[in-house]
Amino acid sequence: MKIIPLTNDVSLKRSIDQGTETQRQSVRQIIEAVKNKGDQAIQAFTAQFDGVTVFTEDLLVSEKEIALAYEKVSEETIAIIREARDNIRDFHSRQVQQSWMTTKPDGTILGQKVTPLDAVGVYVPGGRAAYPSTILMNVVPAQVAGVERIVMVSPPQKDGTLNEVVLVTAKELGVKEIYKVGGAQAIAALAYGTETITPVDKIVGPGNIYVALAKQQVFGTVAIDMIAGPSEIVVLADETAEASFVAADLLSQAEHDPMASAVLVTTSRELAEGVAAEVEAQLETLPKREIAEASIKDYGAIYIASSLEEAVGAVNELAPEHLEVVVEEPWEVLPLIRHAGAIFLGTYSTEPVGDYFAGPNHVLPTNGTARFSSPLNVEDFTKKSSIISYSKKAIMEHGEKISTFARLEGLEAHARAVDYRLNKIKGTK
Repeated sequence: MKIIPLTNDVSLKRSIDQGTETQRQSVRQIIEAVKNKGDQAIQAFTAQFDGVTVFTEDLLVSEKEIALAYEKVSEETIAIIREARDNIRDFHSRQVQQSWMTTKPDGTILGQKVTPLDAVGVYVPGGRAAYPSTILMNVVPAQVAGVERIVMVSPPQKDGTLNEVVLVTAKELGVKEIYKVGGAQAIAALAYGTETITPVDKIVGPGNIYVALAKQQVFGTVAIDMIAGPSEIVVLADETAEASFVAADLLSQAEHDPMASAVLVTTSRELAEGVAAEVEAQLETLPKREIAEASIKDYGAIYIASSLEEAVGAVNELAPEHLEVVVEEPWEVLPLIRHAGAIFLGTYSTEPVGDYFAGPNHVLPTNGTARFSSPLNVEDFTKKSSIISYSKKAIMEHGEKISTFARLEGLEAHARAVDYRLNKIKGTK
């Protein structure tokens, strides 16, 4: 890994591929085809992109397919999924917001009504990999929020089925609608509906560049969670950190994607050199060595800061998706961290703990958007309505101020809507 002294002229930002115009145009055409041809378009695109023929009557996963999936998954795996589910549900249950009301002496009643969304679509990547954690992290907070209809879509494998662990995880969560469709066509189906798939109100879940572009293009028709970029990890460490642990944590993200970012910010040159050597050694036996090696080469770096204060400043500038704080007193550093999606404190809080099991959501802001964005949470699956009830006494007391305000903006009809009521109460025309 590159070891770079942290100076004022070092740029910490990186640019992320937002898709080519050719890709955007391709996604537009797919969306239009699904809008116009529904299931027929889905079947055609699934054959074209996934190499699988899935007939309309087979789009919805059957109970028989789920039963077969359970036969292939061990009891130990199911037990782990259930425990992770319970941890995630416990954490997210603490995020629930209640509706509230307040009253004033003049009879005014004001409040906020919190309502869960009616229907949410969850995209789960498929193909050669299985991502049960994606299901857990997207479905559980929606359920905690009270969403009644949760629809899952995922691209089929070459044999026309979905991965057995994916199916078992969805069943363990009680997801009833699971469709064998992926890519931009799945996003279009969730947004606009087909003969088989009823549209939803919000789409969540990660995917490739075509899925991300499709989510961008349907936004407005439906809500979306975020446009997530490649995975990121920053480790903030001092001389007390264990080089082999830090290297392993950096590689845990580098193996995701050649464009994943793995960065160490440290006050210790000795640690920097130790981590660089460990990364090279651990790469030798890593199954996804080629991917991780490309990530480390193009987007990996070790920055050496002259002080912990300077190091923390760099971390806040990076605003990473995942931040590990591996210093002598991590809890003393926590108040100084302003921008990070998830913060892992201490030697044993390795990033995969949050990915799979601890409970907090692993759907996190990337590419510096932690400056203004939060992890996926229960609130993302609700909407809020303001409640306003003015009494006769309140409109008498404040009506003239309101109509005056309206006329400041040149909106006479607004003003008259108040004045008519005032005149009626006063018995004047």
